[in-house]
Amino acid sequence: MNLEEFENIFKEECHKNNIGFKENVSGKLYQYMNLILEWNEKINVTAIKDEKEFIVKHFIDSLTICNFIKENERILDIGTGAGFPGIPIKIYYPNINVTLIDSVNKKITVLRDVIEKLKLEKMEALHIRAEDLAKDLNYREKFDIVTTRAVSNLATISEYMLPFVRIDGKAICMKGPNIEQEMEDSKKAIKLLGGDVEKIHKIQIDSELERNIIVIKKVNKTDKKYPRGQGKPAKEPIK
Repeated sequence: MNLEEFENIFKEECHKNNIGFKENVSGKLYQYMNLILEWNEKINVTAIKDEKEFIVKHFIDSLTICNFIKENERILDIGTGAGFPGIPIKIYYPNINVTLIDSVNKKITVLRDVIEKLKLEKMEALHIRAEDLAKDLNYREKFDIVTTRAVSNLATISEYMLPFVRIDGKAICMKGPNIEQEMEDSKKAIKLLGGDVEKIHKIQIDSELERNIIVIKKVNKTDKKYPRGQGKPAKEPIK
């Protein structure tokens, strides 16, 4: 796929999903996709190898949260993997300050290469677990927005996200379909961690991908004992 083909597909998919198309982002997104696919031949970074699918399921999916973000905000992306949604959001909003974290070091190696080659300023990629970084006062309750494309249940992921969100900031959790029971089960955890569910935004990106964007506003400080270590948020979610 050449740049012109990429841009045409990306533009069409932006219009379909009510994402404001910016011509100046296409080149960097195209370069980013090619870097990830090149790395993917050495390290398993993404299961998605088809280029059109990559545009829709990585770039468009990531940018569905762009309307909840403003220029100059400080953003943390937890469990970023191949850099989603953090890097597409950074390319879309060049003036935001983005921290990416992941517990898999080889993924961070890939992301640092991407950051360097795309010349992305005000951006860092850290090999660290959320429960360890949350002890660092330079990061705890310092972010305007904390994001994740979550596979964990909402109670678990809220325990990792909310300690990083400043008062009046937001945790934006990107979940799949059928979240009603999960929302009910996470009510106590979200409140205990200082959050309040502000809205749930449902999006059908394509026939295969339904996204629920859960926006949690930080209304109270999070107790210092959270997030718990030793995998407890996943093994013993707050109930």
